Amino acid sequence: MQTLNQDIRTGNFKRVYLLYGDERFLVNRYKNRLKEAVLNGDAMNFHSFAGKGLNLKEIIGLADTMPFFAEKRLILIEDSGLFKEKADELADYLPSLPESTCMVFAESEVDKRSRMYKAVKKYGYGAELSRQDTAQLAKWAAGILGKEGKKIAGSTMELFLSKAGDDMENISSELEKLISYTLGRDVITPQDVEDICTTQVTNKIFDMVSAITSRRTKRAMELYEDLLILKEPPMRILFLIARQFNQLLLLKDLSAKNASRAEMASVLKIPPFAVGRMMPQAKALSREKILSCVRLCVDVEEAVKQGRLQDRLAVELLVCDGFSA
Repeated sequence: MQTLNQDIRTGNFKRVYLLYGDERFLVNRYKNRLKEAVLNGDAMNFHSFAGKGLNLKEIIGLADTMPFFAEKRLILIEDSGLFKEKADELADYLPSLPESTCMVFAESEVDKRSRMYKAVKKYGYGAELSRQDTAQLAKWAAGILGKEGKKIAGSTMELFLSKAGDDMENISSELEKLISYTLGRDVITPQDVEDICTTQVTNKIFDMVSAITSRRTKRAMELYEDLLILKEPPMRILFLIARQFNQLLLLKDLSAKNASRAEMASVLKIPPFAVGRMMPQAKALSREKILSCVRLCVDVEEAVKQGRLQDRLAVELLVCDGFSA
């Protein structure tokens, strides 16, 4: 991101950029920032393409056309699949892309072995914009709050992120709610977070598994009903329950190897504070019990797929009776 920020700040743009990664908020943010910086409000020299099956000859023809009374022409190409499929015509063209044209790709899927990827890396800049770690998210969120004159303690920020998750789009939305809710006050309290912030589905699943493993069946069923009211499909709920038990299994094994919390977070691809929340669950259950729960989830999924059980009832039976066996 440092290269992108520097190019935007100095106005020294490369001929081609590739923005990709699982943090769509950052992909969209830098796509829009590049667009604004290159064009400076000039819509006449902007061309946008999206989706697969694009006419590459048309794109190359536009790229070769001098901008109209401006220094740069910008061509934005989104979710084209050109970095997953064969696109030799465009890959061969990139070395001759004129300095007067800036081409920006914003892609969901990228194969780093593709000719297009290698061409962009050689003649431009490719930025992988991945999910940020907890420290970066906390710093970013605190910066947004600071601009609004708000202060937040570290423990309150951790509570906030535990509810909002690590998706920056959702964090941004939840911050807007917090800022509006605390209008007239400069300190955000834990109670403010509890009052106004929406708990993400994955956190409800965490609470559900906690209730299941501590044999609080009534509470587990209440959370299941909450998720159904939120229109979460039963099979997705089952998938998330199974994923958490798989994560607990990994934690159990990593803990036995004396792995650090940071190492565990890296392997599980979750924030370190989430590891801290899950560790008591992992410690409370034997490895055999966790493995048994994983297998139960697989068996229930198979029963639904074979038509032996209806999906909603299958998950209900699993929560009420399956894990207690």
